[in-house]
Amino acid sequence: MAPGSPHAVPEAPLALKLLVAGGFGVGKTTMVGAVSEIRPLRTEELLTEAGRPVDNTTGVETKRTTTVAMDFGRITLRDDLVLYLFGTPGQDRFWFLWDELAQGALGAVVLADTRRLADCFAAVDYFERRGIPFTLAVNCFDGADRYPETDVRDALDLDPEVPVIMCDARERESVKKVLVSVVQHALAVGTTGRRTA
Repeated sequence: MAPGSPHAVPEAPLALKLLVAGGFGVGKTTMVGAVSEIRPLRTEELLTEAGRPVDNTTGVETKRTTTVAMDFGRITLRDDLVLYLFGTPGQDRFWFLWDELAQGALGAVVLADTRRLADCFAAVDYFERRGIPFTLAVNCFDGADRYPETDVRDALDLDPEVPVIMCDARERESVKKVLVSVVQHALAVGTTGRRTA
């Protein structure tokens, strides 16, 4: 049937899977929620006294909940392109879930906080080891020091082709720019030679 004919079946949009990863309390849940066009799925639980010895809340003392499995959201970037976002849990004890969440992912956002930059090392290492393209997004928290992109890149020893973007995880348009960067970077890198998680 010819395109544009009244009986033509519209093509389904291309659906891509992206991960949103990073350290504990960096803003992953906020980022997914800010941009999702559906009510995001959240698996948050209250922080407890029992978790205090293992949950390092330094720098995020007001944090009261934590993701224990994943966050999920969806955004349509164009009529023919839909992104499914999977936010990973940030604490070490939930990292066993990352391999499952990474299956079939085109790319990832590694969200960073300059006040606790070392907290994103594990996520950077995870995606580098698996050959999954990622964009490093610095969540510019109120009151946090701002650093040039080159300083952040050097501090994390990122490869030159890895995009580094400053963002506000609360702002939809800011998050959309990060997601577009991930898709563009992943498509530029291509999937040849990528290892599975």
